[in-house]
Amino acid sequence: MRLRIKVTYCPRRALTLADTPCPDCLNCQGAGVIAHDYGDHETGEYAGTDWEPCPCWSQWAVILLPLPRLPRRLRRRRDTSPWACDGYSNEPPF
Repeated sequence: MRLRIKVTYCPRRALTLADTPCPDCLNCQGAGVIAHDYGDHETGEYAGTDWEPCPCWSQWAVILLPLPRLPRRLRRRRDTSPWACDGYSNEPPF
């Protein structure tokens, strides 16, 4: 097992302890999944990909610490552009 600490966002923000795939795995090349492409039987065209988890990786995670919500003033606003014209020029300084 190769453990790491990461932040998850579903169902709420939390620090979790999760397993990572082995970077030296010959089956998945460190991705943790093995891709199987398949095609349509009539035309032979590409129809999609099935993903199989590699045995070098178990997809478990344990919540270590739930994180509090950020105050509203510290949250990033995703609806505005950083280059929006709010009374200032939107031209970069040269």
